[in-house]
Amino acid sequence: MSILVFVEIADGSIKKSSLEAVSYGAEIADKLSGTVTALILGKISESELESVGKSGAEKILLVDDERLNQPLVSAYATAIAQAFEQTKSSVLILAKSALSDSVGAKVAIKTGSGIVTNVSSLPDFSNGFHVQRSIYTGKAFEYVSVRSEKKVLGVRKNVVPVKEDGSVAPVAKISVNFADDDFKTTIEKTEKAEGNILLTEAEIVVSGGRGLKGPENWGMVEELAKELGAATGCSKPVSDMGWRPHHEHVGQTGVKVSPNLYIAIGISGAIQHLAGVNSSKVLVAINKDPEAPFFKAADYGVVGDAFEVVPKLIEAVKALKN
Repeated sequence: MSILVFVEIADGSIKKSSLEAVSYGAEIADKLSGTVTALILGKISESELESVGKSGAEKILLVDDERLNQPLVSAYATAIAQAFEQTKSSVLILAKSALSDSVGAKVAIKTGSGIVTNVSSLPDFSNGFHVQRSIYTGKAFEYVSVRSEKKVLGVRKNVVPVKEDGSVAPVAKISVNFADDDFKTTIEKTEKAEGNILLTEAEIVVSGGRGLKGPENWGMVEELAKELGAATGCSKPVSDMGWRPHHEHVGQTGVKVSPNLYIAIGISGAIQHLAGVNSSKVLVAINKDPEAPFFKAADYGVVGDAFEVVPKLIEAVKALKN
C-alpha cells in the first residue's frame, strides 16, 4: 500500500502535528508492508526536511512554488490531488487543522475518495478498513468502515508519537498543473494571537479559572507556564469578564487543545470546558473544592488553595530544572 502524507508548514517550520501524521502513516506502512511519501508545498529549509525522514517518510515530494507559501485552499487541494494520483497512493493522511479540514474535503471530491476526519486511532484491517473517529466534541467515538479504493484520513493530534529512528529521505521536486482559479484568492494579512507559544501547538497548557479571583493574580499562572515552557489558557467566564484575552479561552466555544499535559487551576470543570481539553494526554486539576467536576475527568488532582499550591509547584519545577 502506498501512503501519501501532506506535511503542513507554519512560519517556515514543519508543524509537529504533521510529523505525527507522517509517523501515523509509517505505522500503517509497517503493518501492510507499504511505503510512505511526504508532500510539502512551498519553500522549506533542508534542515526542516530532515525531520520528515526521521519521522518515517521514505521519500519527500516538494512543490517548490512561492505562491504556495500562502495556505490557499484551492491551490493546495489541486496540488495534493495531483500528487495523490501521480503516486498512485491508496491513502492520503493529513494532520487535523483548520487548513487541512477544508483541503481534505476538496481533495476527496477531486479524487473520488472516502474521507474520515477526527481520526483518533490507527486503522483496523482485520475485516476491511475501519477507523475510529472522535465525535460530539470528544464525548463519543464513531467506528467507520471506508470502502472506497482511495481514502483520505484527517488525524487528530497525539494519536501516535513522533518517530525519531527514521533516516534522511530523498527529496524530489514535482510540478503541478494549476488552474487560474486556484489563485483567485490571496491572503493580504494574517493577525496571530499574542504569546510565545500558541495554544493549538502547545505541548503543555496551564489554564486558570474564576478561582483565581481576579486578573491581578494571573502572575503565578504565567510564571508556571514559563517554567514549564507552556502556553497559557483560561475558562470562558474569565475571558468574558475581561480578565484574559478571548484568544486564550479554552473550551467547546473557544480553542480546543490536545497537549501532552493540561493543568487547570481554579477551574470547576463545566462540560463546555472539558469538551475543549478532553483530547489532552494528561489532565491535572488544582481546586480547593473536592466536589469540582474537573476531578472526575482529571488523571491527577490536587485539592487545595491555588494560592498555596501553585507557588510550591513553581518552586518544585525550578528545583527539578536546576
